[in-house]
Amino acid sequence: MGILPPTAGAVGYIPSVLRTCLETLQSMRFLRRCGQYQDAPVCRVWGLVEVTSNVPHHAFDSDIARPPPLAQCQSVSVKMGSAGKLPLSPPLPALSPEAAGLAALFDHVPDTAFFVKDLTGRYVAVNRSLAERVGLREPSELLGRNVSEFFPSALAARYAVQDTDVVRTGHAIRDRLELHWYPRRRPGWCLTTKLPWRDAGGKILGLIGISRDLRAPGDSEVIPGSLAATLEFLEAEFSEPVSPAGLAARAGLSPVRFARLIKRIFRITPSQLITQTRLAAASQMLAETDQAVADVALASGFYDHSAFTRAFRSATGETPTSFRARHR
Repeated sequence: MGILPPTAGAVGYIPSVLRTCLETLQSMRFLRRCGQYQDAPVCRVWGLVEVTSNVPHHAFDSDIARPPPLAQCQSVSVKMGSAGKLPLSPPLPALSPEAAGLAALFDHVPDTAFFVKDLTGRYVAVNRSLAERVGLREPSELLGRNVSEFFPSALAARYAVQDTDVVRTGHAIRDRLELHWYPRRRPGWCLTTKLPWRDAGGKILGLIGISRDLRAPGDSEVIPGSLAATLEFLEAEFSEPVSPAGLAARAGLSPVRFARLIKRIFRITPSQLITQTRLAAASQMLAETDQAVADVALASGFYDHSAFTRAFRSATGETPTSFRARHR
């Protein structure tokens, strides 16, 4: 790595391709995302050039700011790989025409963030709503970047764990209640769904997902954080004896308010939510394991085989046995 002094003459020492990168860096907008640093020097990495400046983040007068001019930089470093080769990230996977059309469609759904990510968590496609939520003007400014560059560390880590689970296991996340950002970087509750993104041969390329805002215009009811924790408990402990009253108590809510919130978010009753959670787990076990149907029934929280079969047939229109045969 070579360190160049922040002077006008420094640019002359950079090979022409890197000079072009540096000049591009000077003109590109980037996200102000180091709120925790206050008066500390601001460091940004963009492509192949790293710039460290004396300008504190609060000196910028908007969420979208220009990088500091070279004269204000403490150092400009150019990172080289072995044998003088520049380190390059692998190219982003190409979107199919269908996926590209879906991304264009979601540009017209402002209450939903749409995204496609590759196996490393880099954005391959996003809609305009997601770009605006993280303070960018154009969706293209998000491409090739990941959640750690835009979201607070706690949220970014949570999203990254979800992404890794989806691409590693191939299992979808559906209607997960979680905090996200509304427009203008305001925190708010969303229902997030993430599905594995596969090519024509079934190979996982990444994931595709949406996060849908829950608060409708004029809606003043606050969703307590304890509700999200309670729903995570249900997802993990569905095989245990759980009831609407027990879940309400765990969330610190009255049964009436708990039922109202569940109805508003999922459009079903708490009892239906419990049954759906158990049936989703049972469907996965039927498709991926060789457990006997009776064992699947008990493992997914049903008290006997016949009750499980009735609930499964009511929800899917087929028996557990026929479902398993069709998914093998």
